[in-house]
Amino acid sequence: MAGSAHATLDAVSREGARRTSAGSARASRLTAAVAALFTLAQLVLVGPGLGLGWDETVYVSQVSGHAPASFFSAPRARGVSLLVAPVAAWSSSTVLLRVYLAVLSGLALFLALRAWRGLLPGRVLALAGALFASLWVTLFYGPQAMPNYWVAVAALAAAGCFLRAPAERTALWGLAGSAVLMAWMRPVDAVWATLPLLAVGLTRRHRRALLVLLAGLAAGAAEWVIEAYTSYGGLARRLSDGSQIQGGLGWHLAVVDQLRSLGGRTLCRPCTGALPHPLLTLWWFALPLLAVLALAVAARARRTASTALPLACTATAAFPYLFLIGYAAPRFLLPAYALLAIPAATTLTHLLTPSSSRPRGRAAPPTRGRTPWWRRRPARRPDPSGGGRLPSGPDRGSGRRPSRPPTTTAAQPPASPPLPTAATQPPLPAAATRLPASPPATPPPSRHPLVTVLVCAALVAHFAVQLAVLVHTVGKTAAAHREWARTAVELGRRGVRPPCLVTGHEAIPVAFAAGCSSGATAGPNANTTEDGITRTSRRMPVATLVPAGSAPPGYARDWPSAAVGAVRLYYVLPGAGP
Repeated sequence: MAGSAHATLDAVSREGARRTSAGSARASRLTAAVAALFTLAQLVLVGPGLGLGWDETVYVSQVSGHAPASFFSAPRARGVSLLVAPVAAWSSSTVLLRVYLAVLSGLALFLALRAWRGLLPGRVLALAGALFASLWVTLFYGPQAMPNYWVAVAALAAAGCFLRAPAERTALWGLAGSAVLMAWMRPVDAVWATLPLLAVGLTRRHRRALLVLLAGLAAGAAEWVIEAYTSYGGLARRLSDGSQIQGGLGWHLAVVDQLRSLGGRTLCRPCTGALPHPLLTLWWFALPLLAVLALAVAARARRTASTALPLACTATAAFPYLFLIGYAAPRFLLPAYALLAIPAATTLTHLLTPSSSRPRGRAAPPTRGRTPWWRRRPARRPDPSGGGRLPSGPDRGSGRRPSRPPTTTAAQPPASPPLPTAATQPPLPAAATRLPASPPATPPPSRHPLVTVLVCAALVAHFAVQLAVLVHTVGKTAAAHREWARTAVELGRRGVRPPCLVTGHEAIPVAFAAGCSSGATAGPNANTTEDGITRTSRRMPVATLVPAGSAPPGYARDWPSAAVGAVRLYYVLPGAGP
């Protein structure tokens, strides 16, 4: 009888493990499908033929042999340059680089969502990935050589791994890798995004996760700190120079500036002009409402940590770009959008799921690793006296006591059957291997169909708005890149060929396209002087780009010139100077 009970418990355990494994596989397939669609959407909607942008040329030029390295200002980090090095170091093909980054960004999104397995249902994670991946700013910057998307997915993964770390030691590796990636890309942003994790890590239960997080941040920022002392005069000086380049960090209300950028402005500096149409910014105002509802849903489901922690990281990641900087760019808030996707998906799933189908309580714990103390349940032991034997047959799981055998008369006493043993005990029927179920309760009423219709209509409208802004932004950006390419071709036609120097308006992207060095005498990328440019013109071709209608700098007034689109090109060849 004891053997039969143990066999039953083993069967129940195997059945539970099989169901958990099947649920995990379904969740992985959903998130993988979202990541694959994200990669495909980048290649179709943004296109691999989109030329390199201003900041992209700075990062790519550090490892590319196509042109000399551009000036690397204090706020930048080398993470993006190392990320693109496997392609940019041996090929100048922008198409190949875009495909490489699109595939890599899709894989990173899948891994970031997978870091939340066991904490939330698979459908919630898939919807969170779809919400984040469908934003026009995510699709636009996913295949670009820019750091903000990578900080976003690393912050999302770090929050999930941090929550799983007390129960799963393997999550510590994911936490370390995410911290390294964040600090590798943008050290200061990494600190802001992980402030809530650092605060929670001070508690006794998360002490090990705190040490891993600190080690990951230190390892990722090590190169940036070392470079501060070797090239920028120390860490304090680099931070100060970075603040000045960004307009002086201090109290600046940039919320309205961020709203202006949502209409498709990749950089809003100075951020003037009218606000976009309300339909383009409505989703931005819905985010706080979704966050509040997510906290209420999480408190009811006893899953507060998995919602409150990403919300706290959202607030700290967005704070400097909403209140400490005097200009705006939509990519600055990508980490906040990625973290906020989890609570938003929780709220929307709650609204779309019928009440009778919602899971009660916490999500199932991860299948591997140590089960946290709040999820442990005492094991059921068989009764040695035989009174606790699991019922079988129709009485199984019905909530009623097993039916008693028919009574016998006193004249015919029943014979005493032999006690069953483990060897003689017949196998239990299939129904007996299932967990005992409580009496079925009356299901609550389902969600009203009108709520589902409204939520679905809002999501469709949101996706349509994001698509419209993306198409507009891609078209405008591609046109600017074509202007840079035409200017670079004109430079070559007039004899300004490598080795050469380009200065002036939009010199960095034009110089990279032409294979030249770039220089500036003022502004955040100042790396030379007028006297230095004059001396350089005696040994190599030099060109200065001036907006149409503006006067050239003093050193270029006597140089030959030509109009190229919206700029005027002043150039000089060796031996032809003033």
